[in-house]
Amino acid sequence: MNEDIQFILDSTNEAMHNAIKHLEKQFVNIRAGKASPAMLGSVMVNYYGAQTPLSQVANVNTPDGRTITVQPWEKKMLQEIEKGIQIANLGFNPMNNGDIIIINVPPLTEERRRDLAKQAKAEAEDAKIGVRSARKEANNDIKKLDDVSEDLKKNAEVDVQHLTDKYVKKIDDLFEAKDREIMTV
Repeated sequence: MNEDIQFILDSTNEAMHNAIKHLEKQFVNIRAGKASPAMLGSVMVNYYGAQTPLSQVANVNTPDGRTITVQPWEKKMLQEIEKGIQIANLGFNPMNNGDIIIINVPPLTEERRRDLAKQAKAEAEDAKIGVRSARKEANNDIKKLDDVSEDLKKNAEVDVQHLTDKYVKKIDDLFEAKDREIMTV
């Protein structure tokens, strides 16, 4: 196989793989009713004037499926952490007992589950768009190759389509699993 074609296929595979990785990260942020430290992954805290991820100023744990505890490494950070959680607008109401912050994760209503399922579907569609744009880019790059026979170009386009199909199927599988997780009461 021509090394230009191989390079195009490798970079296309990497771009599609990155779309899957991004989708998995987005799915972690869509809560499915069970408490998880990842739910606070987007929380930033004002730490001596610098916006710092929560995980760098406190321990975040889940003692059970409905509770998240945040234990700051410095007691004076309690108010800043509480403020950071509220600013992140995650729908949580943090409670401060003087030592740790306790967040009760409420069970999801049916309507909220449907909204989260829609959000997950939108993220899956975005990932598919990413995969398809990688396919389009690869096919355009293949067509631009001058020193390659038409047969090799056609075969490369078939390989790109196989990659696309593989990644779209993986996205569908990930969405199906997430949808099941969201809709399970």
